[in-house]
Order: sequence, then C-alpha cells, then structure tokens
Amino acid sequence: MTATGPRDAPDAPVVVDVVALGESMVTFLPSRPGRLADVPSFDRAVGGAESNVACVLAAAGHSARWVGAVGADGFGDHLVETIGAYGVDVTAVRRDPARPTGVYFRTAGDRATDAHEVAYYRAGSAASAMTVGNVDLTAARAGRVLHLTGITAALSGGCLGLLRDLTARRPGRPLVSFDVNHRCGLWPGGGAAHVLRELAGGADLVFVGDDEAREVWGPRGVEAVRRALPGPTTLVVKRGGHGATVFDAGHVTFVPAPRVDVVAAVGAGDAFAAGYLHATLRGLPVRQRLRHGHLWAAAALTVPGDLAVPPPARRPTAAPHGAAAPRPAWIARADRLAALDDDAWGRLRLGPGWTRATAATEEERTP
Repeated sequence: MTATGPRDAPDAPVVVDVVALGESMVTFLPSRPGRLADVPSFDRAVGGAESNVACVLAAAGHSARWVGAVGADGFGDHLVETIGAYGVDVTAVRRDPARPTGVYFRTAGDRATDAHEVAYYRAGSAASAMTVGNVDLTAARAGRVLHLTGITAALSGGCLGLLRDLTARRPGRPLVSFDVNHRCGLWPGGGAAHVLRELAGGADLVFVGDDEAREVWGPRGVEAVRRALPGPTTLVVKRGGHGATVFDAGHVTFVPAPRVDVVAAVGAGDAFAAGYLHATLRGLPVRQRLRHGHLWAAAALTVPGDLAVPPPARRPTAAPHGAAAPRPAWIARADRLAALDDDAWGRLRLGPGWTRATAATEEERTP
C-alpha cells in the first residue's frame, strides 16, 4: 500500500497528510534534577506520542490533524491551544465535561536509567474513554497516513476496540502507521504481547525498538524481531544510537545513526517516526527514509524538551489549522545531510543548534 489515502468527498473532512490519534497529556517537567519528592517546581509542557508526531510534521510543513479527547478544563484548553499553534488541525478533538485531562510528572534523568521516575495521573481521563462510538472516525481516516501507537490500546477496553477498528484492513483506508511504544506500566495485568502483535499485524508500517521487542516478545536480533512481527508490510526496527533496520517487500536495509551530542534523551522515538513518515509522504527511497528518521531523532535529542522543533514563529492568518505550511530551512539542511555519501554519513556528528545553523556555521561536523 502507498501513502495515497482516500479522495475528498462532499462534506467530508479535508484529507491531510497525516492524522495522529491518541491521548495527549499535560507534562510537568522538573526545574532541576533529582527525585520527584525533592523537586520544588515544575514547568508545564505537552506530552503525547501521537500529538508529538503531528506537531513535528506540521512544523515541518505537512498538513496534520490530531484526533483525541481532553477534559473541558484548563489543561484541555492548554493542550488544544498549544498543539493547534503548530498548525495541527484540532477540530476533531472531543471535549469531555465529565472526565479530566490526563497529566503526568517526570524526573529530568534519562528514561533508560533506574533513577528515572514518572507519575501518571491519567486513570479515568477523557482520552481513556475514547471508543468507536464517540470518536470522529471520518476525520480519523481522512489522511494519507493514520498514525497510531500501542499506548492507546492500553488505556481501556474502549480504546483497544477503537484501535482494532482502525487497524482492520478495509478498502480505501489510509496507510496505517503503528508505533509499538510499549509501556510496561500500562499493562499491569499482562496481555501486551498478544494485543500489540495483533495491532501491528493490521498495520502497513510498524516502528519498534529492539529493546522493547525483546521485553515484550523475547527475540534477540533484528531478524528475530521480524519473525515475531511478520504481519506488517514494512517493519522498522530501531536500535538506538546504533542505527535502524527496515524490512520492506523482501528487502532488508540498515542505516547507522549519526553521532549526536545528546542534551536530553527524550522524544527521539516520536521524532524518528515523524522523520520517516515525512520521507515516506515525499516518496523518498527507503535509505533516505531511515536517514530522515535519524536526523529528526537527532533534532529531538539536541534540545531539552520532547519536541524536535518549536512551533512556527508566524503562521498566515488565512491558513487553516491542518493546512500545509512552507517547509522550514532545516528541512532542506536535512535533505542535504540525508544525501551524503556513506563515508561522510558515517563521520557525521550533530550537536545542539544544528537545525537552526546556517550553511556556513551549522554545527554538524564530518571530520
């Protein structure tokens, strides 16, 4: 299947490049390192794998829509306004007067370390009540790509039913992208292995980290991950700083990751997915898709927050949310880096500020 998507129909939602469906939460980031018990204050931000992907793609010039649910409260206002500021269409976000917007707190440390803490307050949230019956499925399917994650499936039985419906193979559906995004804390009763394999099997394009695949299904090595997930046409196995491998149409392609001077090890997975989808929507070859995934992940790793790029500084007032915007200059820079020969790519090192630097002063280095 290609990323062509459905055609527009009378009175139907505008078909955008990417629709991302899932829960977004207000994130409270610590003002300093340390245990949650010791941090005196927090800064507010936006968190949510699916909306992160929509925001980054919208900021990069794609038309994007977020479909989700938030409470009819101030935190819900903040999420809708902040995500909309990226140019994302938020008109299909449901406001629930009976349930709150989810929030969570996290420590400043790397998520991969034992010292990292996350405190979720999402039980009973508006998004956890999403079902086939209360989500705008027409808006959700009106995209060239529909991006989903395994996080949504873990929120409730209704959310799982919604993802099963959206990953069911039917004529005319968009290209379905699914990020496994296993969070062990969301599956206290087990069942993740069966459910995530089922949903991945219904998708066209699947992203999974080799570490999370090992945690869920036990395989070691990328070939074993492919055997564990034989269903999707295209499987992208991420291997952190080592690189990523794509299984597609009987071909296997590996591209190493560039060296990155990491500022904060958060948001890289969502940014990788956004970069890969960006290149997919442009019809670029598989190797270029992987390189854009790595470059966009590096954009997230070299900034403090979860999102790789800030919202556009100025958006034309005539441009509706969800409409494509001009591509920022750093996309052309990413194109140039993605086109490097293998030797130059292997020497590439990216540091803070590389997405903002000019051609003469940018901080990517190929020593």
